[in-house]
Amino acid sequence: MASFSGVVTKSDLEGGIWMLTADDGTSYQLRGGGDGLRKQGQRVKVQGSVDKGAMGIGMTGPFLDVRSWAAS
Repeated sequence: MASFSGVVTKSDLEGGIWMLTADDGTSYQLRGGGDGLRKQGQRVKVQGSVDKGAMGIGMTGPFLDVRSWAAS
């Protein structure tokens, strides 16, 4: 499991995709974490793992499977 820091954003693709734009500029599609995580512009620290093999319709970046998170 790894740690990621960044800002939560919403893309309007396919009705809305929630993403984490990490501090290093990498974008991840968020999977899990609950409604509290999904707030536009919220700065967070996420613990989770990247699933590079999964593909979504949005094709905006790899999936980040959220194990836990906290606002930062």
